[in-house]
Amino acid sequence: MKRTISRRDFLKLAGLGLGAMAFKPYKLPDLEIFSSPKRLPEFPNSVIIGRVVDTNIDLRSRPTNDPSLNTSIRKLEADTLVEWEREVVGRVVGGLSNQRYVETPEGYIYGSVLQRTRNLPNTPITEIPAGQAGFWAEVTVPYVELAHEGVIASPWLRDHIAYNFPPRLYYGQVVWMDTIRTSNGFVEYRWNEDANGRGYGYGPYGEFFWGDGAGFKVLTDDDVSTISPDVDPNEKTISLNLFYQTLSCYEGNSEVYFCRVSSGRIHDPATGQVSDEYATPAGTLLTHWKIISKNMTAGDEAAGYSTPAVPWCTYIQGGVAIHGAHWHNAFGEPRSHGCVNVRPEDAKWIFRWTTPYVSLAAGEERRNLPDHGTIVNSI
Repeated sequence: MKRTISRRDFLKLAGLGLGAMAFKPYKLPDLEIFSSPKRLPEFPNSVIIGRVVDTNIDLRSRPTNDPSLNTSIRKLEADTLVEWEREVVGRVVGGLSNQRYVETPEGYIYGSVLQRTRNLPNTPITEIPAGQAGFWAEVTVPYVELAHEGVIASPWLRDHIAYNFPPRLYYGQVVWMDTIRTSNGFVEYRWNEDANGRGYGYGPYGEFFWGDGAGFKVLTDDDVSTISPDVDPNEKTISLNLFYQTLSCYEGNSEVYFCRVSSGRIHDPATGQVSDEYATPAGTLLTHWKIISKNMTAGDEAAGYSTPAVPWCTYIQGGVAIHGAHWHNAFGEPRSHGCVNVRPEDAKWIFRWTTPYVSLAAGEERRNLPDHGTIVNSI
């Protein structure tokens, strides 16, 4: 029996980089699989590793999706890992702006559905640093498979169980660890998003997840130190171009950083009609809240999503943030619910460069008008 996939299911899973239509017919999984300890797998031997973020993705013989040409070699499922050789300019039809394909040893994959990752394993620590309740850690491998502990309550885990897909953390995500164990023959960290400033996520559910410590870099003060600390904070401004989908950081009149973004989508995903419901606001926006990692859950049964551990969030108006996105590589195309998606690496740089400064101990900082941080000029 196949499980009916609602629009809400699709959006939630797509938010994690998992296209819902790829999942196998619904069956009750062996829940012990979800709680068993898991070492890091062997990743491809490549400087850059591409992770397929959606399902039913074409590996092609040529860098084009032109339907008049038979270029598909085979289909790839979510979380397939490939050796990333280089990016090439292809020919993409269907109204998309991005023309980038990634060349692999076997063929070409559309760049927007391939997360750029690295395999940078770490030497785990075996004790929580003295005087600390836990520590922040950043995923530095393509993914870390998780072992569940506690009750099954969150929509995020329920969906993974329902679709028989393993819960994972992905390259660039940042999480709060509160316990270390070595009882299974290797060092594991316990991820806990509590309700008191460490992600606003899964701690209240009574759910916890263990992951191989080798997959996580323990963050230090250097990871959040201010970039260009000698520059007057009032001289730091951000220019966000919603038409060209670009972001530039300025110190005075000098551009010091540039990246592509994915801002709010301009079409209603249900009707396809032009709509400003998800549009990123234009005008003068003010940084008012920064948090190292945030669980982002919104919507309802008709249209919603639940995405934990969204890294390096810089809120610039209300609930609109510049943040890292690991679930797509479509930067240059509008596609968010209003936030400004950037690569996790870009989000981290912006987080460190903007004001207010956020320490590891605090985890977040807020400002209320008339106080504010870095100004963002959105056009």
